[in-house]
Amino acid sequence: MAMAPEAPARAQRRIPARAVAVAALILVAAGLVWFFVAKSGHKSNVAFTGYVVSDNVYMSSPVSGTLTAVAVKRGARVAAGQLLFRVDPTVRAAQADQARAQIAGAQAAVAQQEGALAQAKANVAAAQADADRSEAQARRLAGAQGEKPGSVAQLQLDQAQAAYKAALDKRDAASAQLRSASAAVDASRAQVRQAEAGLTSAQRQLSDLAPVAPGAGRIDDIMFKPGESVAANAPVISIVPDGEVRVRFYVSEAQVNAFKPGRRVAIACDGCAAGMTATVDFVASRPEYTPPVIYSLDARQKLVFMVEALPSDPRALVPGQPMDVAPSAKALPCK
Repeated sequence: MAMAPEAPARAQRRIPARAVAVAALILVAAGLVWFFVAKSGHKSNVAFTGYVVSDNVYMSSPVSGTLTAVAVKRGARVAAGQLLFRVDPTVRAAQADQARAQIAGAQAAVAQQEGALAQAKANVAAAQADADRSEAQARRLAGAQGEKPGSVAQLQLDQAQAAYKAALDKRDAASAQLRSASAAVDASRAQVRQAEAGLTSAQRQLSDLAPVAPGAGRIDDIMFKPGESVAANAPVISIVPDGEVRVRFYVSEAQVNAFKPGRRVAIACDGCAAGMTATVDFVASRPEYTPPVIYSLDARQKLVFMVEALPSDPRALVPGQPMDVAPSAKALPCK
C-alpha cells in the first residue's frame, strides 16, 4: 500500500515527454515542408551562368593583290556600307579600260555592219523592182505574140526572158548579201554584249578590291597590314556583327521546356548596365553531359541543353564575357 501514492507522480512525469515528442514531429514536418517549398522555389527562379558567343564575318578579296590601305582599326565599330580595306586596283583597272576599248570597237563595227545591212536592203529592193519590170515586159511580149503570131520577133521574146532571168539572179544575190549583212550585224552586237560583260566583270572586281561592311558591328581582328600581298579569298578583316552576338547558357533537362524560342530572360554581367534582357532564339535538340565551359560549380549538370539568346544591347557585350542569366531580374545574383 505504500507504493500507491507514487503512481500519479510517474504519470505526471510521462506527460511532458509525449508533448516533446509531438512537438519534435511537428518541427520535423514543418522543416520538410519548408525544404521542399524552398527547393521548388529555387528551381523556378534559378540563375544560370553563361557566356557571350558570336558568329564572326570574315571579309576577303576574291582576287589576289597588294593591300594598299586598311580603313578601320581593331576594336572600332563600323556601320553598314563602311569601307574596310583596299587592294591595289592597277591590274583590274587596266582590264576595265581594255573592256571599254573593246566595247567602243564593237559598237563601231555594229554601226558599219548596220550601214552595210541598209545598203543590202536597198539592193534587194532595186533588184526586185528590176525583176518585176523584166517580168512585166516578158509577159507583155508573150501576150502580144499569142494574140497575133508574128507580131513580135522571137529575138525580142528571148531577150525579154533573159533580162527577166538576170533580174531574178541579181535579186537572189542581193538577198544573199542581205542575209550576210544581217548575220554580221548580229555578230557585232554579240561582241558588244561580250565586251560589256567583260566591263561589268572588271568593275565588279574593282569593287571587290574595296569591300565594305555588310552590317553594323565591331572589328575583331585585322590579319594583314598595308603593303603585304593578299591571296584570293584570304580573310583580311574579321567583324563581329551586332546581329550575331548571343548569350549561351545551359539548362537542365527538367527546365529546358521553360526556355523556348521567343522567351525573354534577364541577363547581367560585371560592369554592364542594369535591366539588360535577351530573347531565346535557339535551343539545342540534343543534350550534353557537361557544358564545354564551366564558370561555376552550380552550373554543372549531368544532363543539360544548350540555349542561345539574342541580347537587347549586343554592342555592350564582348565575346567570351561571362554572363548571368535568369528567368527574371529578381532571380539574378546580386553583384
